[in-house]
Amino acid sequence: MEPRKAEAVLSVEQMQKYQDDGYLHLNSFVPDDVLVGLQSAAAEFVEKSRGLKQSDKTLDLEPGHSASSPRIRRLNSPVDNHDAFRGFALEGLAAGLACSILEGPVRYHHSKLNYKWSDGGEEVKWHQDIQFWPHTDFSPLTIGVYLDDVDDSMGPMGVIPSSHKGTLYNQYSKDGQWVGSINAEDVGKIDFSEVAWLTGPAGSVTVHNCCMVHGSLPNNSPKPRPLLLQTYSRADSYPISHIGANGVTGRLSGAVVGGDSGQSIVIEGRTVLGAPDWSRSGAPTIFGSQQDEV
Repeated sequence: MEPRKAEAVLSVEQMQKYQDDGYLHLNSFVPDDVLVGLQSAAAEFVEKSRGLKQSDKTLDLEPGHSASSPRIRRLNSPVDNHDAFRGFALEGLAAGLACSILEGPVRYHHSKLNYKWSDGGEEVKWHQDIQFWPHTDFSPLTIGVYLDDVDDSMGPMGVIPSSHKGTLYNQYSKDGQWVGSINAEDVGKIDFSEVAWLTGPAGSVTVHNCCMVHGSLPNNSPKPRPLLLQTYSRADSYPISHIGANGVTGRLSGAVVGGDSGQSIVIEGRTVLGAPDWSRSGAPTIFGSQQDEV
């Protein structure tokens, strides 16, 4: 898959900012015609939700959801559920931006659309992403697109600059239950004086590294705050199986965008050229491979 890289050129200063601060905030970055297509796709799932009384595999609904007054938390794996989202993430602007930041082919991991509904749409507590889906390095990043204008009342994403270089926090409770957020004791030690709240007009883009401490407040405005998110890593970075969400992130998870993976992976500073991906076809025996049997 080849993204349209020309749409996603970043300046040297922006590239350096990402390395230093662990995030980017690009106002009005998505062209209007692309944005309209994404907005239309998002609206389709709002209409679909009216026929649901409870969450299903595609849509996660808030308590109080009804046909007359929908309240959606999340559209799971939009890339697997609509051509507009698939094209944007695997061939369009998001793909090109990921390739630009990571300076080469990238491996798509997953996508989601957080609607953050109006009048109290739920907060996302302070957390880091990498613990949810560990990889073989810390290159994974997430690109977000605000589908509507977002101001401070709408629970915009907040990030702590340069926190991607610091502690990787325990996101379990004291009794060993996974809670997906940094515990209160550790939160109390974090300096929040430099939090950047990423507001902006529709089409604005956020980018954050997988180790970035981030979160958002409830949406207390009368409008939803839809944020389309897609995650990528370097092509030589791989999700680690049997830990976290890896393996259940969508049908197209693992697709390489902007080139070939080369089956190269770096382990403890040593480059390994691995065998082809046989996860779908089944692995041949060593005898068949060595004897060139088809």
